[in-house]
Amino acid sequence: MNEVEEIKARLDIVDVIGQYVTLQKAGRTYKAPCPFHNERTPSFIVSPDRQSWHCFGACGTGGDIFSFVMKREGIEFPDALRMLAERAGVRLQERRVSEEQDKQRGRLYGANEAAAHFYRDLLLKGDAAAHARDYLEKRGLDNEAVETFLLGYSPQGWEALLDHLRKYGFADREVLQAGLAIEGERGLHDRFRGRLMFAINDQKGRVIGFGARALDDSMPKYINTSQTALFDKGGVLYALDRAQAGIRRDGRAVIVEGYMDAIAAHQHGFDNVIAQMGTALTERQVRVVKKLAGEIVLALDADAAGSQAMVRGHDVIREALDESGRAVPVISWRGLVGYQESAAVNLRIAVLPEGRDPDDVIRQDQASWASLIQEARPVLDFRLEASAAAHDLTDPRGRSQFVQEFLPLLQAVTDPVVRAYYLQRLARLSLLSEEELAAMLGRTRQRDAPRQGKQVSATTLYKGDSREEFLLALLLRYPELRADGLEVRDDLLWESANRQVLACWKRAGAAPAGGQELEAVKTELPLELEPYLERLIVRKMPAFDLSLAREALGDCILRLKRRALEAEKQAVSALLATREEEVGASALMEAGLSADEDTNTRELADLQLRDMETGLKLHGRERSDGRQAVSTDIDG
Repeated sequence: MNEVEEIKARLDIVDVIGQYVTLQKAGRTYKAPCPFHNERTPSFIVSPDRQSWHCFGACGTGGDIFSFVMKREGIEFPDALRMLAERAGVRLQERRVSEEQDKQRGRLYGANEAAAHFYRDLLLKGDAAAHARDYLEKRGLDNEAVETFLLGYSPQGWEALLDHLRKYGFADREVLQAGLAIEGERGLHDRFRGRLMFAINDQKGRVIGFGARALDDSMPKYINTSQTALFDKGGVLYALDRAQAGIRRDGRAVIVEGYMDAIAAHQHGFDNVIAQMGTALTERQVRVVKKLAGEIVLALDADAAGSQAMVRGHDVIREALDESGRAVPVISWRGLVGYQESAAVNLRIAVLPEGRDPDDVIRQDQASWASLIQEARPVLDFRLEASAAAHDLTDPRGRSQFVQEFLPLLQAVTDPVVRAYYLQRLARLSLLSEEELAAMLGRTRQRDAPRQGKQVSATTLYKGDSREEFLLALLLRYPELRADGLEVRDDLLWESANRQVLACWKRAGAAPAGGQELEAVKTELPLELEPYLERLIVRKMPAFDLSLAREALGDCILRLKRRALEAEKQAVSALLATREEEVGASALMEAGLSADEDTNTRELADLQLRDMETGLKLHGRERSDGRQAVSTDIDG
């Protein structure tokens, strides 16, 4: 039994969660108002049989004892492990990164550091970088700024950096793994050539990658280091190492779009400013900043506010592919509203004057910049006002488009007082009644429910399941299944440890030559889970060829999906039975007959509908072709 299993064996999830919320018995489960969002009718379910929790309301999330503590306390897995181990009286073994792993990561840090100084020296002294120095001078950056932020210039030569790093003993493989070189038709060559270089540091100040700006008409204008063991564009923010002290001091982080914007801010004393990596804002970036401050301000120039460059204007959080081909979850306007409502973070929008970016405003009028940040608008206020300004509200069709654009954002608002406030404002502008808008919002939620249910229904967890281990063992043993494995949703796995392994396997990238994939997974994985990873690697399995392995993986995924539907059906049925007992059995019939039912009756009708829909989905999951499923030997 490993440490994770021992902690789960000693602690009961009902006791642990009961320390945070008041639980009420509901059949074989316990219920409570969800602690992660505001609600009147309890939709938060704790199952002692499965040792799991799940919110069937606005959150749509769930997990085991570890995932609850992680979410409630805002901490990562290793910290949750230590917290629960102390409570359970389990002594954790002290582990260190193996000397070989530590050495490999150290070499990557060293290669990036050496590259940064190589680029900096060329910028300060190289004849070929004269135009880059002229550009920086026009932007108001001197040699002190170059030294402070480790700016540089990459020469045009195909192997200039490679030759330099080879002289310092770095192997070509190490330069490639650091993201400083790429394989192309010309063979191995420098990734960055003829560009202004911005060294990107982690929170400890170590160089982990670069942003590179073209100084001519070359496209794309900006490129970044590719995905590496050190650099993950979707989770990194520029200048965070320098800004974190200022962010903690002010309780506020200001996010701008460009590297130059962030540098200008720091030059003029605004040391709580950070920048994105040239992409739309991601969930992980928000989570990183949320740990440092309770308020986040997105500083948009007028063009960006119109084109929604920093956040996607779609109705749902979608996935965008960066140049490495890896999916990055991108925050939508609805996602930002959801964070503001449920993540205990105040998200605001500051829009700059037309034609001016943060760099311009900060250098020309520092008082104006400070005022813009101080007067930043809450996300929903900004979206309401921006949407109203974009449509002709004197025209019925314009008002209709305005309502259709803004109303879906309120789906993420769970606080009834806040929702009522914005419905009131929307009613005044659209000339519709609040009752009509509330009814429209209800219909929108019902329409989206099946899609949302498919995304989150698998998050009800229970204690242990060898199907999950079998799935992970397949992915670890057959690198050819990577494309299939990348499609597996994290929430399909019910154990936090298994979710961690799957997430690290996805981040590790395709297996490089020499079978290094498992080492890459170990590098990503928390040290506490390395023994568990070893157990998965040596797990006894049938001798599949690739075709049967792919079919076994597909069958395993289908079984996990069915398991999730069965758990959802059981939980919804328990909620329905409890509500029927509380309100009265006759209310169920009234729900089907009355057009003017009260709140209790509507809740029962909604639960009845969900119970029926879940049952239909569950029935639809069964195979109708009569084929025998591939034996996955999940108990082996």
